[in-house]
Amino acid sequence: MAITSPDNRLWWKEPIHRIELAWIIIAFLWGLVMFFTMTFWHAFGQQNLSNTTYKVMPQAFAAKAERMAEQYKVREELGIPVVHPPPGSDVYLIGRIWMWWPILELEKGQSYRFHLSAMEYSHGFSLQPVNINIQLQPGYEHVFTMTPTDSGEFGIICNEYCGFGHHTMASRLYVVEKSTARSTQE
Repeated sequence: MAITSPDNRLWWKEPIHRIELAWIIIAFLWGLVMFFTMTFWHAFGQQNLSNTTYKVMPQAFAAKAERMAEQYKVREELGIPVVHPPPGSDVYLIGRIWMWWPILELEKGQSYRFHLSAMEYSHGFSLQPVNINIQLQPGYEHVFTMTPTDSGEFGIICNEYCGFGHHTMASRLYVVEKSTARSTQE
């Protein structure tokens, strides 16, 4: 509410000044440009990750991840299993108190269906330097398909503050050539 009433109580019936009208038109057109640019880049730019989210019980998700780790374990690093699932399979990654579990080893050029979830707190899954970022919430499973195009070691960090051990929540994802992948499983 204004301190004093306007001189003309029907101010909305006053004509719009040309400069003000020009700025309104510019803002409207810029909004249209941004809207269509975002939809174009989402559909054709291969920039945004398309994922699906499902409700899930954290214990049920953890059981699936543990079964996968038992079935495809190839070695351990610092007490965490490194798993090498077959191409085209479902891979499970858990964000739990200040760690990612298990460590994944995938084959270059092969597609995998990722399933991500948090157990107790909100976590941010960030795969670097690929720049895949997903916010994980307990009770929700995020599913997306990924085909690694480069081999090497990639970093996984939590980019959502999750408590006093947040700074230690880092892991890695290995992408290996097909011939290297067979030798690690033998």
